Amino acid sequence: MVGIIAWALAIYAGLTGVLFVAQRNLMYFPSDEEPVPAEFGVGDMSAERIETPDGYRLLAWWRAPAAPDKPVMLYFHGNAGHLGYRAGKIRPYLDAGYGVLLAGYRYNAGAGGSPSEEGLYADARAAAAFVAAKGVPDRQLVVYGESIGSGPAVKVAIERKVGAVVLEAPFTSIAEVAQSHYWYMPAKWLLWDKFDIAAMIGKVEAPILVVHGARDGIVPTKFGRRLFELAPEPKEGKFPSAAGHNDLHEFGLARIVIEFLDRRMGKP
Repeated sequence: MVGIIAWALAIYAGLTGVLFVAQRNLMYFPSDEEPVPAEFGVGDMSAERIETPDGYRLLAWWRAPAAPDKPVMLYFHGNAGHLGYRAGKIRPYLDAGYGVLLAGYRYNAGAGGSPSEEGLYADARAAAAFVAAKGVPDRQLVVYGESIGSGPAVKVAIERKVGAVVLEAPFTSIAEVAQSHYWYMPAKWLLWDKFDIAAMIGKVEAPILVVHGARDGIVPTKFGRRLFELAPEPKEGKFPSAAGHNDLHEFGLARIVIEFLDRRMGKP
């Protein structure tokens, strides 16, 4: 019996060690593809390279607003895929006349970097600086975070006086989400990149919209609901009952976002 327990403990320790060492491979999914806007139905956007202070060249897609008083959306996508996979999601905002910067990360499209929480925050700051250099005032800026992109979005929102914040399938922290999936291991204590949005959300001074599918199996909706509870007013929450993690756009996401921005930022 003692031998069996010892073997079980050794296997458990080994699995824990593998999880610790491989954690960023489980969290981030780099892509070396360099998508072209026109090939994904957004030919009115231009491909840009944004330089970070630490020397990486982020691929981003940009289009200026159709009118000077239109909102400009700074979009931070999730942890997998490339910019082209978000083209259909941002098309409604382009059609509404918004300016859009679809921002890339240092671990994608040949930018030259490796993923980390602090790295993504640095990328977010560089993207926000790019928009500011285009003459867009912070109060005209909408920061949009998709899943893990919610961390960079909230970070920008507390460092700049932005006009609004939109969070799609967000979470309280990656550590809590990891613990819910790997309940049999001390996952939350092993992570380097915790993305503790719950600790930051109270510092946001802009209107906040949280949209989270009730059938989300990747980031369970309880985490989005809890973040919504922690968020300061003014805030709005939408939790479509039939939506999952990657299909919110099929359940009126763009309409929800545009109507929210019309209410909170005003129609031009």
